[in-house]
Amino acid sequence: MSLIIACATDDGVNFINRHFGDADYYYIYRLDENGSEFVKKIANTTEEEETHADPKKAGGIVQILMQENVKAGVAKVFGPNIKRIKKHFVPVLVHSDTIQEGLNELLNSYTEILNLWNQGETRRHLVLK
Repeated sequence: MSLIIACATDDGVNFINRHFGDADYYYIYRLDENGSEFVKKIANTTEEEETHADPKKAGGIVQILMQENVKAGVAKVFGPNIKRIKKHFVPVLVHSDTIQEGLNELLNSYTEILNLWNQGETRRHLVLK
């Protein structure tokens, strides 16, 4: 089984150093135990937050990513809305600066990410070392 993941980025090369929901783009990848494949770039078209941890913004992000069948969101930082989005996909925190390095980390944790996805709405986030 492959997993569709969304990487939070502004430039397609590096993860942003802001909250997942503040990315300009999400680079979508297909990940399985053998490797990763770039699928597409999608723009973050959600509205700006009216208040910090705005549930409307979280809902907009979830809607965008569910249309792409995303199972995991990958970023260096998640904000308070992590509790809302983890009901819909696995939030994965990476320490890598570049998406390529992050994809390598994800490959090493593929089974754990898949297991978290299968837990449904009770899933937790994953912090990669």
